[in-house]
Amino acid sequence: MRRAMKGFVGPKDIFRNPEAIFRFFEPTTGTQASQDSIDIALGNKVRWGPGHSPFNLVLSHAGDDFAVCGMHFKLGLYEHQSAGALEGLISALVHNPALASGGIDGIQGINIVAYEPAFGIIGDPSKMDPKTRQSADHSMAFIVSRILVKALKAGRVPSTMDAAWMELMLSPYDYGFDALYDEDTRALMSKITFSHGGPDYDAKYPDGIPTAIDITVKGGKTIGSGQVMYPSGHARNAAADLKKILAHKNHMLGDIVFSDRSTLDSYVSALANMKSASPSEVCKLYDFDYAAIRQHDCIDGK
Repeated sequence: MRRAMKGFVGPKDIFRNPEAIFRFFEPTTGTQASQDSIDIALGNKVRWGPGHSPFNLVLSHAGDDFAVCGMHFKLGLYEHQSAGALEGLISALVHNPALASGGIDGIQGINIVAYEPAFGIIGDPSKMDPKTRQSADHSMAFIVSRILVKALKAGRVPSTMDAAWMELMLSPYDYGFDALYDEDTRALMSKITFSHGGPDYDAKYPDGIPTAIDITVKGGKTIGSGQVMYPSGHARNAAADLKKILAHKNHMLGDIVFSDRSTLDSYVSALANMKSASPSEVCKLYDFDYAAIRQHDCIDGK
C-alpha cells in the first residue's frame, strides 16, 4: 500500500514479461498474430523479446484517490461480483420476515438482474450445475441459493442487516461436497433465472456492483430489492458495521483451524496491528504451531 501511494517501483518484467501469456495471442515483436503462431506456441520463440506491453500502464505520482482504496471486503466466502445479489437477498429477508418462514415451496421463482461481466461469468448457464467447489464458488445461482437455504431452514432471520450477514455468512462448508449436492440448494437453483441489465447496469461497474433481485412467492407477489450499488463490505457502503462483521468472519474461519479462541484472537490481533509491528515482529506474523491445528473431516468429502 505504501509503495503504491509513493508511486510503484518494481521489476518491469511484471508488466513486460517476455514470456507473458498475452504474447501467445498478440505477439508484440518479431511476427504477426496468427493462428499458426498460437498453434506452434512455445516453438514460436520469435514472438519473445524486448517488446512493448499491449496495454498502457499509467502510474500516478500525486493525490490520495488510489484504486486499492475502492476495493471491498468479502463478508464471507463468495465471488465478489455476487455481492450485490447477496445484499439484495438479505435485505429482502430482513424486511420481509414471512419470506424465510414460507419455506422452499413458498418461492416460485427468483430473477437476478446483473451487469457485464457478472452476467456472463457467474451468471453463465453452465454454472447452473456446478460439480466442484471451484465451479460452485463462481456460480451466482449456487451462492445465492446457499444463503437463502440457510434462512429457509432456520425459518427466520435477524432483524438487522449486520446481524443477518453474520448469521447467514458463507463458510468453506457451504462449498463442500454435502453442500454441493444438497437437495434443497439444488431445488432453489432450479428456480433462478438471470437477466442482463443492459447499458444502465454496465455503465455503473466498477464504481459499484449494480444488481437487482426479484423474488416471486406463492400467490404471485414479487419482492424486489431495487438496484443495489454498494453492498455491505463495499468501500462506498457506509451503513454496515464492517469491523464487527469482519471479526465474525475471522472467528468463523479461524475456528476451523484453531482449537481455542484465545489463540485465534492473538493471531488475528497481530495481523490487525501489523502497522505498528517491529521488523522482527513482522517476521513472526505467520508463525503457528501446525501440530495444534484442529482436526476435522475433509470438507470436499472422502
